[in-house]
Amino acid sequence: MLAIMIAAAVSLIISLAGTPLLIKFLVSRQYGQFIRQDGPTTHLTKRGTPTMGGLIIILATVLGYGIANLTSGRAPNASGLLLIFLMVGLGAIGFLDDFSKIRQKQSEGLTPWAKIIGQAAIGITFAVLALQFRNADNRTPASTRLSFIRDSNLDLAFWGAGIGLVLFVIWANFLITAWSNAVNLTDGLDGLATGVSMVAFGAYAILTTWQSNQACQGVLGASPGCYDIRDPRDLAIFSAAVLGACFGFLWWNTSPAQIFMGDTGSLALGGAFAGLSIFTHTEFLAIIIGGVYLLEVMSDVIQVGFFKLTRKRIFRMAPLHHHFELKGWKEVTVVVRFWIVAALFAVVGMGIFYAEWLAQQ
Repeated sequence: MLAIMIAAAVSLIISLAGTPLLIKFLVSRQYGQFIRQDGPTTHLTKRGTPTMGGLIIILATVLGYGIANLTSGRAPNASGLLLIFLMVGLGAIGFLDDFSKIRQKQSEGLTPWAKIIGQAAIGITFAVLALQFRNADNRTPASTRLSFIRDSNLDLAFWGAGIGLVLFVIWANFLITAWSNAVNLTDGLDGLATGVSMVAFGAYAILTTWQSNQACQGVLGASPGCYDIRDPRDLAIFSAAVLGACFGFLWWNTSPAQIFMGDTGSLALGGAFAGLSIFTHTEFLAIIIGGVYLLEVMSDVIQVGFFKLTRKRIFRMAPLHHHFELKGWKEVTVVVRFWIVAALFAVVGMGIFYAEWLAQQ
């Protein structure tokens, strides 16, 4: 438990103290945000606000995770290191996208194909490695079984290990791409994605701590309701580190934002969320815990699909937060209410998680 608290505290301090230094550097380089012309006109005043703030979120998470392990006298395990790899890798893709926008002085960065190829390279590497590194209990960080709160009986390796690996890589990359794009779409208002991510990773910090305390011991020896997770303590430390990093960053990102996380942050956070859902065996429970992310991406999908079919729009603008802005809600009102909805989703998700454990007793 001490290591988890240290991870949160260290990442919070680094993010809180390091963000103004990053802001000063970005301003000196004139690395500012370019605003889409078809968005709400009130957003045009944000043009030039420093972006790529996700750099400090990633740095704070990595240092929080590393220092927590160091001070507790434990070596990082495979699960935590793979999550760090996924977060940093996707953050690098986001950084290239953000830097491309700044260099070209427009709101469009990398081409869609360049982004897809970059995400696929990181995602495939992560997925393949996630099925390696068996520990003494014969557990790997990920499982080829689909999961809600635990692994189900639906095994992607039913037709053989080779086919199972291919199907798992496809499934893992779908989750990584879906959650990365969902967080990216949520990052449209001051503090919105940061606050929602705080709630989501806070829920996972609690969930993984519980899994750590109720972890199955050994291959055969298992208490009722225990969790067959490879490195639950590492997952809890990582979740707490992301939570602290977002908490510190929110001080500077809340309205009026002095810095944006950019694609550097949103892709990194989306990848981290997807990785946690895979390693905690809560792939479908994550849909509830990250409910606001889902609402944002679904509003965009519905808007585009309905317009192509009927040439009409359901929402005044997608993603969903812009719809409420154009209805006359103030930006702060939209953000805070979305935070509240995110908290409700997280509470429901954790309630379902705990109820399932009680049913096992």
